[in-house]
Amino acid sequence: MRSSISVRTLWAALLSGHWPTLAGAWLHLTVSFMVWVLFGALAVAIGEELGLTATQQSVLVASPLLGGALLRIAAGWACDWYGARRTGLLVLVLQLGAVVWAALGGRSYSELLAIGLLLGAGGASFAVAMPVVSRAYPATHQGLVLGVVASGNIGTVLVLLLAPRWEALLGWHGACGIMAIPILMAIGLFSTVVQQEPAARSTIGRAWWHAAWEMARVPSVYWLCLIYGITFGGFVGLTSFLPMLLHDHYGSDPIVGGSLAALCGLTGSLIRPVGGYVADRWGGLPVLTGVFVALALMAAVAGSLPALIWAVGLLVVTIAVMGFGNGVIFQIVSEWFPNDIGLASGLVGAAGGLGGFLVPIGFGLLRESTGTFVFGFLGLAVVSAAAAMTVSPALRWRPRTVAQAPSPGGFSR
Repeated sequence: MRSSISVRTLWAALLSGHWPTLAGAWLHLTVSFMVWVLFGALAVAIGEELGLTATQQSVLVASPLLGGALLRIAAGWACDWYGARRTGLLVLVLQLGAVVWAALGGRSYSELLAIGLLLGAGGASFAVAMPVVSRAYPATHQGLVLGVVASGNIGTVLVLLLAPRWEALLGWHGACGIMAIPILMAIGLFSTVVQQEPAARSTIGRAWWHAAWEMARVPSVYWLCLIYGITFGGFVGLTSFLPMLLHDHYGSDPIVGGSLAALCGLTGSLIRPVGGYVADRWGGLPVLTGVFVALALMAAVAGSLPALIWAVGLLVVTIAVMGFGNGVIFQIVSEWFPNDIGLASGLVGAAGGLGGFLVPIGFGLLRESTGTFVFGFLGLAVVSAAAAMTVSPALRWRPRTVAQAPSPGGFSR
C-alpha cells in the first residue's frame, strides 16, 4: 500500500507541470551528453591512430568538458534573457556542426582539440534543460523533476556502449558522423514540444558576463560551484576517462571498457532523481555531509585497484554516490535561486564541467608521472573529505528568503 501511494504521488508530481517540456528537455540533455562524452568513448581508437601519449589522450578527452564549462555560463544567461527554447536549439545546432566537422576532418591533434572544444556545446545543454523544466513545474517538486531531467546523464551510457561498436564498423570518423542523426531528432522534438517562456526580468538589461560576475560573488554560489565541481566533475570526468583506465591498467579492449564505463554511468544517471527526491523531503544540506563522506571512503577503496570484477563494483558505487549528490545539489540550487535558475545553473554547471575537465587530466598526469592510477583516486578521496567539512558552515550562506529547516518527511521549501 505504501509503495502504491508513493508511485501515485510521484506520478502526480510529474503531471503537476508541463510534462511535454520535461520530455523534450530530457531528450535534449540525453543526446547532448552523448555528444559531450563522444571523444571519451573513442579516445583509444583516436589515440592509436595518431600515436598520442597518455597525457595527450587525457587532454583530448577533457577538451569537450572544458568547452562545456565555458559555454554553460553563456547558455544559462541566454536562457534567462532570450528563453531556454531558443537557446536550446542553438546549442543543438552547434553540436551538429561539431560532429560533422569531426566526421569530415580531425586529421591532426590540434584540429581535434578545436573540435573537442566545440563538442563542449553538449555540456551547455545542462544550463538549458534545467531552467526550462524548473519554470514548467511548481516549487514543491523541483528536486524530483530536476533529477528526472538530469538523468539525461544516461547519454554517457549510450555513447560509451554504442560509439566503440560504431568505430569498429566505420572508423572513428564514421562514429562521429552517426551522431548527427540523434541530434537532428532532438532538434525536431525540442522545437515542437517545449514551451517558450518569457525571459526572466532579473537579467534583462545586463550583459551576461556582468550578471555572471555579480552572481559568482555570492558566497553561496561559489560554495555550490565548489561542491558540484567535485560530484558532477567526478561523475563526467571519471566516466569519460574509464575506458582509458580500464584499457591501460586491466588490458580491456575498447568495447569491453566502454561497456563497463557505461554500467558505471548508468547507475550514476538513474540514481540522480533519487537524490533530488530525498533532498525535496529532507532538505539538501542535511544529506550532503553523508554524500561526501561516502564518496571519500569509496574513492579511497577504489584506489587500491583490486581485481577487475571488484574494481567495477567499487567504481559503480563511487559514481552512484556522485550521481546521488548531483541530484541533491541541484535541489538546493533551485530552492536558493528560483528567479535566476538559468544563470545559477549555468554557473554551477560550469563548475561541474571544469571539474570534469580537471579529473581526466589529473588522472592522466599522475599516471604518467607515478606509473599508477592510485594517486588519482586518493586525490579524489581527500578533496571529498574536505568538502564534507564545508557543509555545516554553508548554513550561514543560505539566502534569507529560504526556510531554515525542512520538516522531516515533508518538502524542504
